[in-house]
Amino acid sequence: MLLTALLLQGSAKADPQPVDAATTAPGVPGERTIDLPLADGLTQRVLYAAPAHPRATVVMLPGGAGDVGLDDDGDLRHGHNFVVRTRALWVARGYAVVIPDTIDRTNLRGLRSSPQYAALVGDLARFAAVQAKAPVFLLGTSQGSIAAMNGAAHAPAGLIAGVILTESVSRMGGSHETVFSASPEAVRVPALVVANRDDRCDVARPEDAPRIAAAMTASPKVDVLYVSGGIDRSRRDCGSLTPHGYYGIEAEVIDGIGRWIDIRLK
Repeated sequence: MLLTALLLQGSAKADPQPVDAATTAPGVPGERTIDLPLADGLTQRVLYAAPAHPRATVVMLPGGAGDVGLDDDGDLRHGHNFVVRTRALWVARGYAVVIPDTIDRTNLRGLRSSPQYAALVGDLARFAAVQAKAPVFLLGTSQGSIAAMNGAAHAPAGLIAGVILTESVSRMGGSHETVFSASPEAVRVPALVVANRDDRCDVARPEDAPRIAAAMTASPKVDVLYVSGGIDRSRRDCGSLTPHGYYGIEAEVIDGIGRWIDIRLK
């Protein structure tokens, strides 16, 4: 498909740009949209939000198709995903956040475990490191955990401080890839696996969390965080407004992840 080809061609060596050149976006004070130039004239649009003095930056990789619908003015057409709708909570805790959209609205299902997408995640991490002189963490949710695992597996030494995998796709479904497709054995940074005991998504089973952790054999430290609860406002068990997306327990989940990040910062 043409869009897939464009994504794969455009996933090399972004040129990080300062936030001064970005457009102010609504939602979080100081939030901005930034278009990162990629190869072949393509751009990677990201949403960047940060407190005055970030303690860390979290590159947040959405689930689903990955398309958050980020417009020029910062409006989001698909803002329900966990990592998108909670960005103000992360900023309030002292973290900067980088949330990428897809290139040309490409559906990322089936592409997140590719070497080309690993390179793009690396570009996002380098961009984050330019914006704030603070440690960079990768965080993926659901399908986005595949991207986070892939990015961590291929990141050069010193680029990222850790990886966080939330409600990870661990069983094969329509995307034909899982976190096990993304070289977990090559992850060499600390890792956190978060699993909601009440998640009913058939491809992201909470009982698989220990197996995901065990697959990261080269990581110096792998932790598993279990949470429980959530509200179901979706017809799909894998939807964002369900226990799978931590709907209704966002603050608890972010607090647990935040404590893990803070330990890494000491």
